[in-house]
Amino acid sequence: MNRRTWITYLLSFFLIATAVSCGTFKKERPTPVYRNGMVVTAHPEASGVGLQILKAGGNAVDAAVAVQFALAVVYPNAGNIGGGGFMVYRSAGGDFAALDFREAAPAAATRDMFLDETGNPIAELSLRGQLASGVPGVVDGMIKAHTRFGKLDWEALLQPAIHLARQGFPLTEMQAKELNNRRESFQKYNPEGTALINDGEWKAGDTLVQPELAHTLSLISQKGRAGFYEGEVADRIVAEMASGNGIISYADLKNYEAKWREPVMSTYRGLKIVSMPPPSSGGIALISMLKSVEAYPLSKWGFQKDSTMRVMIEAERRVYADRATHLGDPDYYEVPQAMLIDSAYNAERMRNFSFGHASFSSDIHAGSLPKIEHEETTHFSIVDKAGNAVAITTTINGSYGSYVVVAGAGFLLNNEMDDFSVKPGAPNMYGLIGGTANAIEPGKRMLSSMTPTILEKEGRLFMVVGTPGGSTIMTSVFQTILNVVDFGMDMQEAVAAPRFHHQWLPDEVALERDAVSKVVRHSLSTTGYKLVDRASIGRVDAILMLPDGAMHGGADPRGDDLAMGY
Repeated sequence: MNRRTWITYLLSFFLIATAVSCGTFKKERPTPVYRNGMVVTAHPEASGVGLQILKAGGNAVDAAVAVQFALAVVYPNAGNIGGGGFMVYRSAGGDFAALDFREAAPAAATRDMFLDETGNPIAELSLRGQLASGVPGVVDGMIKAHTRFGKLDWEALLQPAIHLARQGFPLTEMQAKELNNRRESFQKYNPEGTALINDGEWKAGDTLVQPELAHTLSLISQKGRAGFYEGEVADRIVAEMASGNGIISYADLKNYEAKWREPVMSTYRGLKIVSMPPPSSGGIALISMLKSVEAYPLSKWGFQKDSTMRVMIEAERRVYADRATHLGDPDYYEVPQAMLIDSAYNAERMRNFSFGHASFSSDIHAGSLPKIEHEETTHFSIVDKAGNAVAITTTINGSYGSYVVVAGAGFLLNNEMDDFSVKPGAPNMYGLIGGTANAIEPGKRMLSSMTPTILEKEGRLFMVVGTPGGSTIMTSVFQTILNVVDFGMDMQEAVAAPRFHHQWLPDEVALERDAVSKVVRHSLSTTGYKLVDRASIGRVDAILMLPDGAMHGGADPRGDDLAMGY
């Protein structure tokens, strides 16, 4: 970093610290239009950090690294250094890259490790406690992203997160309620205590200070990869495993490597769709759903109208059936990717669909192919002044992961082992069914639903999009894209619009409270669709490039999400 950039960064960091201490980052909707850069994240403090990095001369990847570590502090239910995720990147010149920093099964993992003596899953084992954790990938992922694409010094990018952990930040009302609701679980799995437990009840505006996490982040800042996968932090992770029934070893930590992969690409109505390949199912499933509905005049029918709903539900049903059988870690299983995103294949899958009545999931199976995440994840979208774009989705799986905070290190561990097919045909915590392609094996990466995605229009950046939401991630991104492309919404409207979800099994359509009119609900119900109301679906954060080159953000009102730009 040159002297001028360093001075600019220090001034910017001072502004961050001032804003943090005063709690001045506030939601503003509708989102203003910006021209020089935009950051949309799940938390106002993290959005502010990303924006200031852009203003200090950092590029989209610099901002993404700073945001990722900031979220580990201010959004502990999903932002993390104890989990993993995926990044899709587009350079200003139109080059794409995909980074897989998904967690991996420890070397001591076995196929039947979560089954009882009769061969049935023991749900608690894969969901809570030390055994539920895969080897974390976030730190190595951010290092690899920064090494390849970053501009600013590594240490500078971690300073905002260290400051937030050491000095604290004000809890939002939503966060205070979440921490209070999980107090007993934190106490159960952290008998020595954790910063997430308050003497009394947390209240909105209370300051959460995390000195142990600040120390861990300082080690990562100073030593890079060795500050997490070796030395003091590695000692603490292994000790945490020994205190319970965990199996992550020193060798597991040392051997972990994030991997660059080829993005999965296709088109929809002339737009180029670029998303994450396996071990995420997100990109393939998203493209498959888009291909399944492309032949239908959705724009003519309209948003959440009767025919539109039927086509979208049936597309979702068939794609999730394929996901259960054909998707897994490509290093362990030969995924038939080309066929799954093929237009003719998906059109054939929709051939037996009828507008007159619902299909039954019991009659829908994975297609015959030739041999060849309470839902807590978090997503953020960033575009810098030059036009570089980053979509990152990251997770510790369930909200607050395994509930285990590494003693002395201050960060939560994931419960991603539940994302494997603990037993083929048995549902995971999100009700998703899996097969042998996603069975547990040492070193293998569990199948994910994360769908960080970038779209191009006529060779230019068009949209950056993604969401948390476990099994609902893919359908939320799918619907958000259709909201813009087929239904003419702007980015904020598309993100805020009510959503629905079908995932093959269970055979039901989940609806947000405000989704779908009473007339359409009645029509669907009387023709065989089982409709079930549920709480909010997803928290999409996205950026849309306008024809004049300006950026319009969409920050999901379902959370504390905030779009910021300049």
